[in-house]
Amino acid sequence: MWDCLLDALIDSLKLLPYLLVTFLLLELIEHKIKYKKIFSKKRRLMPVAGGVLGALPQCGISAMAANLFSSRIITVGTLIAIFLSTSDEMLPIMLGEQVEASLILKTVGLKVLIGIIVGLAVDFIWQRKNKGKAEPDITHFCEGEHCHCEKNGIIVSGLLHTLKTFLFVLVANMLINILIFVVGDETIANILLGKNFWVVLLSALIGLIPNCAGSIIVTELYLSGLLSFGSMMAGLLTGSGIGWLLLMKNNKNYKENLVILAIIYVVGVIFGSILNIF
Repeated sequence: MWDCLLDALIDSLKLLPYLLVTFLLLELIEHKIKYKKIFSKKRRLMPVAGGVLGALPQCGISAMAANLFSSRIITVGTLIAIFLSTSDEMLPIMLGEQVEASLILKTVGLKVLIGIIVGLAVDFIWQRKNKGKAEPDITHFCEGEHCHCEKNGIIVSGLLHTLKTFLFVLVANMLINILIFVVGDETIANILLGKNFWVVLLSALIGLIPNCAGSIIVTELYLSGLLSFGSMMAGLLTGSGIGWLLLMKNNKNYKENLVILAIIYVVGVIFGSILNIF
């Protein structure tokens, strides 16, 4: 049990630099930059950059993306591209196991490519349906956080945002780790054995666990020969670490959040099933 709590603390501490940079950036943009003029233009290629950045190890980029999307600095397609391409613990595990470079490049490359394609497609459809409704709005985001940015200044406000979010992430990670401890890794692993469609559905669902547990489980099972490549990819595509939990916390449009999660889950299942055929 203590190991669960310690792991939760370590995982949460890993996010601190990303959270701090994100909130300081948001404060800087709000107070010093005419962000509505800048970020309202040339947003079409954002998913391409998001898909590439999401491939960086750990889930820090997805956490940043959730906060940036909540203030509408990035587009919904960019958020989805980052969530789909986020590798979380997959890359460190594969590097640690010294797997072939071709497998790592194939896995990361597919995640990035799928993330970019889906992100661009979602932006194209989303922006047509919500034209003029997705302008950058950091002020509204800050009001929801009750940080009193106008009084505290950029640095203090950024630190307050970071501390509040860190505590939220820490508590969430502790609860999730305790739940996984109670259920048991072996129980989850046994559920994922096989190569049929139900395994793909379950693997994609496991990937939605909002910390690093999902990516660890599906990657280790694949490297042990107990999970097919397509089933692993289903779990890795839906796995964005703590990202979607921060999305739920900061973006008060819960219907929108559920649509985003549904898109990510369906994409994971579809591409996981396709890759299982080949």
